Amino acid sequence: MLRLENVDTNYGVVAMLRDVSLNVEPGELVCILGPNGAGKTTIFRAISALLPLARGRIAIMGQDLKGSRTEALSALGVGFVPEGRRLFGDISVRDNIRLGYEAQGHQAGFEERLEEMLELFPRVRERIRQRAGTLSGGEQAMVALARALVGKPKFVIMDEPSLGLSPKLIDEYFDTVAAVNRGGTTVLLIEQNAEMALSIAHRGILLTKGRVVAAGSAAELLGSDAVRHLYL
Repeated sequence: MLRLENVDTNYGVVAMLRDVSLNVEPGELVCILGPNGAGKTTIFRAISALLPLARGRIAIMGQDLKGSRTEALSALGVGFVPEGRRLFGDISVRDNIRLGYEAQGHQAGFEERLEEMLELFPRVRERIRQRAGTLSGGEQAMVALARALVGKPKFVIMDEPSLGLSPKLIDEYFDTVAAVNRGGTTVLLIEQNAEMALSIAHRGILLTKGRVVAAGSAAELLGSDAVRHLYL
C-alpha cells in the first residue's frame, strides 16, 4: 500500500528526513512514533505530495509519487487527516464532510455515505448544520476523520489525531480507528501517544531526528528500551 525507499527531505538547507525506508501492507494498521522534532509531520507532508524529496522514492498502491499532486492521491483512494484537523471553520460540518467526498472523486451517493458517517459518529449528527469552527476540539477531530472516511478510501494517513483531546475522547477516537482498520481500511497513524497507538497497531516504526531507529511488532516496541527511554 505504501513504500518509502531511502527518502531524504530538506526544509531549505536543513535536513529533516535521512535515509528513511518503510512499508505498509494492505490491511495493516502501522504507527509512526517519535518525539517532537523527530520528523513525523515531515513524513506526512512527503507522503501527501506536499513536500518534494531530495532523494529516494515514495510509492502508494504501486504508483510513484514523483510529480504527483495531493488531489491525485485523494482520487486514487487515499484519505488524509492532517495535524490540527484543518477544517473549514466558516462552512457547515456537512459541507466539510462533502468536500472530502468530492476530493476522492465522488459526486453521486453522498447522502447514503453521510448517513454511514453519522452512524459512526453520533455526536457529529447533532452538529451537522453548525459551522465547523464552533465545534469543540473533540468534535472537530471526529469531523476530520469522517471527512477522510466518507469516500471509502483504501488507505488513510493520520497525523497526530490525538493532539489536544481529553483522555476519554482519545480512547473513543482510537477505538474508532481500530474498528475502521478491522473493516478493511489500511491505516498509517503518525502519533506521539506511543502507548495508545501501539495498543491498536500491528506494527510500529520509531523515528528520531529524522531517522528510523527501531521497527517491529507493536508488542516488540512496547517492550523495547528505545521506546521506554523516549516515552514510558
